[in-house]
Amino acid sequence: MLDSTSKRILFHTGNKGKFLEAREYMISKGIKLELLSDYESEIHVIEPQMNNFNEVATSKLRQVLEQIGNKFDDDWMMVEDSGLLIDELGGFPGPYSSYVYSKIGPNGILRLMDGVETRSARYTASISVWDGNKIQSFEGFCEGVIAVEPRGNRGFGYDPIFIPIKGDGRTFSEMTKLEKSRLSHRANALNILSDAILVPSI
Repeated sequence: MLDSTSKRILFHTGNKGKFLEAREYMISKGIKLELLSDYESEIHVIEPQMNNFNEVATSKLRQVLEQIGNKFDDDWMMVEDSGLLIDELGGFPGPYSSYVYSKIGPNGILRLMDGVETRSARYTASISVWDGNKIQSFEGFCEGVIAVEPRGNRGFGYDPIFIPIKGDGRTFSEMTKLEKSRLSHRANALNILSDAILVPSI
């Protein structure tokens, strides 16, 4: 269990947007979340080509642990893998979301969806955490639909084309951070994680 008064979690990610979202949420839970790269800038992780978010996150976390050795024995380590799964495209881009985003972006996804009526999709976030003894994994989801055009200028990734079902019709990019955090896959996973690892207050 994590004692939030004396422990912190170091998050390895190259996506500043992910970190800022996660840090803001964890602050609300009383958990200190910091970027590993602020202390160790030479970590290089190879993105494994796997079909499962949990396997990808765990693989990346193991790579991080191998590179840091025992330098951060007093800290927990965290890695996340997340992505967008579109039903009409057979779950594409899925675990390849980051790569696909770098190649075709949200507009490329919309071109693939041109004329498609069934636009159901979901965001998935899988978080793997090392507590000094073992790796634990936590997964969160957010059901939604793909918009017909990009909307909004907040968020990152596929947020401009993703409309959460439990929202009010706006895309994630049209929402504030707080609004998105109430619905997002990442917040869902972080909530499950924090409930599982925090030492209960007496």
